[in-house]
Amino acid sequence: MPSTTPAAPGPRRRRRLTPLALLTGALGAVVLALSMNSSLAAFTASITNSINTAAAGTLVMQEQNNAGTVTCTSTDGAGNNVATNTATCATINKYGGSTTMVPGQTVSTTVTIKNIGTAPAATFTLAPSTCTQSGNVTGSATDFCSKLNVVLSQTVGSTTTTITPAGSTLASLATGGALTLTAPVAPQAVVTFTFAVTIAASAGNTYQGLAASQPLVWTFTS
Repeated sequence: MPSTTPAAPGPRRRRRLTPLALLTGALGAVVLALSMNSSLAAFTASITNSINTAAAGTLVMQEQNNAGTVTCTSTDGAGNNVATNTATCATINKYGGSTTMVPGQTVSTTVTIKNIGTAPAATFTLAPSTCTQSGNVTGSATDFCSKLNVVLSQTVGSTTTTITPAGSTLASLATGGALTLTAPVAPQAVVTFTFAVTIAASAGNTYQGLAASQPLVWTFTS
């Protein structure tokens, strides 16, 4: 009787399956490639900042008399630059410079302070130094600085404010510390100050011929 056992797969069956496997693999590779390309493709946008710089501003003070004919700046000192930025101005007399005042008389002097730099002054102060007496021609009094009353007012725009405490004298200003002035002072801003100095009505003959001098230091701080 002939054998009914199936014959083992021969080479022809394996050759039929090989093209199908190859086709399946090729399709898988195509799908994988498409999926990878889709994940890598995207819209982009960017900005390049081509100019990035930093520079220091300047803080320079200018003082002028009321007529605008005399000007002093903080760069007038040694080197005429901002390296020291401090100068002595002996040409603008805030107390008037009169030598003929009598008891009860008031002499007023106006000056302007301007920020001619590029940076704002965050704080602004005026520091009176020691008042000294001189010119003892006929008077024998030794306290002339305490007989000179002073009122300092500051004008910014249309607003005027009294800076000195009530009853201030040149002597008391010297011991009261720096006066805080209105700030900030923007670049190119101008602030006006008026000094009103009065010889006390109580000053008698012993004060004749006497003079007083007091340095004042203006300071901007950024």
